[in-house]
Amino acid sequence: MGFGQGVSGINAAASNLDVIGNNIANANTVGYKQSTAQFADVYAGTKIGLGTTVNSVVQSFNQGNIESSGSALDVAITNGNGFFRLADSSGSVFYSRNGQFQRQQDGSITNAQGLKLTGYPAGTTGGGAVQPQPLVVPNTTMAAKATTTLGISFNLNSGSTVPTTPFASTPAALPTSSMFNYSSGVTVYDSLGNAKQLTAYFSTGTPGAGTFPAAGGGGTDWTMNLTDAAGNVVGAPITLKFDSKGTLQSPAAGATTAINIAAANGAAPLAIAMDLTGTTQFAGANDTKPPVQNGYTAGSLLGFAIQPDGTILGSYSNQQTQGLGQVVMAGFGNVQGLKPEGNNVWSATGASGQAVVGAAGGSLGTLKSNAVEASNVDLSGQLVSLIVAQRNYQANAQTIKAQDTVMQTLVNL
Repeated sequence: MGFGQGVSGINAAASNLDVIGNNIANANTVGYKQSTAQFADVYAGTKIGLGTTVNSVVQSFNQGNIESSGSALDVAITNGNGFFRLADSSGSVFYSRNGQFQRQQDGSITNAQGLKLTGYPAGTTGGGAVQPQPLVVPNTTMAAKATTTLGISFNLNSGSTVPTTPFASTPAALPTSSMFNYSSGVTVYDSLGNAKQLTAYFSTGTPGAGTFPAAGGGGTDWTMNLTDAAGNVVGAPITLKFDSKGTLQSPAAGATTAINIAAANGAAPLAIAMDLTGTTQFAGANDTKPPVQNGYTAGSLLGFAIQPDGTILGSYSNQQTQGLGQVVMAGFGNVQGLKPEGNNVWSATGASGQAVVGAAGGSLGTLKSNAVEASNVDLSGQLVSLIVAQRNYQANAQTIKAQDTVMQTLVNL
């Protein structure tokens, strides 16, 4: 027995202790992946081995526990083997499982080391020649949008009596209760985000005539008049026809009625397609269902969150949301080929293969906001391994001590 085997064993055990110690040190490091030292025996033209060597140090890329956090920009990758794609100021690309990000003053999203999270800007679809780029969340105002569609439905009381006075409205003479059976307001928006109040007045039969229209199908006719906030009549009266079951027959379901409002205060004219689908005539109180319209005023950014598919969804003061970009994920054919760079990042190598970049989902995993992926270190297992590695070190030291005793015996002959 020579000293070489014992020395190689001590060196290997020391390396193993280093690996285990590094795992224990990073038990609380977000996104850290546990490492394991792999050993190989050494032979050189003889059946008696020359000891051992550290063959490689491999990392386990199993997912760590997902833990909640208090930051909207903390993001965890769940149920997948993807990585966040990061870039430095020189354009070098790195990959990480640590989703602790911050928004900088210029709107960029970075990790603690200043590497920028990459993805696709809002309105951009990845693929082809479109390459991921550092994401920027602008602090700009969401532009106002003019109302172009309005969906609203009502229930009109089938027991209503005919108003005694024909409907009429001007700013100087607003409608009186004798001209209609029911009224309801709705807000729309012009191209500058100015809210415009419209009022719908409903009257059954022919106001002032004292009778319903001639029966035609067993239903009752209603007239809908629209006025603006000043009391001006907007457009022509709209006739609503119902059958004997209270179902609206005209306008037909899905059909729209045009509402045109003249330009004012620098805004463009409004052209709104109104859909009355769902309007009924049943016994009971008159009622308005919540309207659905696509216009809104301008809004300031209040906050944002990353969705499961990587979309960065901004919330605005006008109660609207808007996509501000999409985080991309990267996957590799051989994750063991990645090169650890420290600071919770890896870089691609020839062994890992080129990164396959895509949106979150599938094998890449989905994203969970307000959460982080904890280290996957099994602390109790590492402490046991530490004891074993220590005993291994001591046993190899004993082989050197035994060889020294043999050598001393030979010297004393």
